[in-house]
Amino acid sequence: MITVEGDADAVHSVRISASSSPIQGTTEPVRRTATQLEEWFSGERTRFDLPLAPAATPRGQALRDAMVAIGYGETLSYGALADLAESSARAIGQACARNPFPIIVPCHRVLNADGRLGAYSAGDGPRTKHWLLDHEQRHSPNRARDLFSR
Repeated sequence: MITVEGDADAVHSVRISASSSPIQGTTEPVRRTATQLEEWFSGERTRFDLPLAPAATPRGQALRDAMVAIGYGETLSYGALADLAESSARAIGQACARNPFPIIVPCHRVLNADGRLGAYSAGDGPRTKHWLLDHEQRHSPNRARDLFSR
């Protein structure tokens, strides 16, 4: 189940868990998020256009933006994303672990250097991460690419 929380201005969090209720609030950002997530799950959407609460720091926002730049159905290693974001693999890992917007800010697309999934802080951990990556691969316009080869 996915829980979306927000106010009239922005979405504040998205949580994936077995026990959450589907929606928290009826504000426009929350309704838009629910609609766009439904479109993503049906394979109709590859990017999100939502007002997200800003990161606590400019550096945190830069790391979030770097994750969003990873294309649908694609993956990068923590190190490769760190190089692109002029950061460290550890900082990328911490940003992924603290990501308040799983799926929307696609930290599931960040893998270990050897292509293994690594950790995932949402849902059922690596099992959820594998499902999300598999879902994107099934719906990706670039299906011929091997998702786990990067």
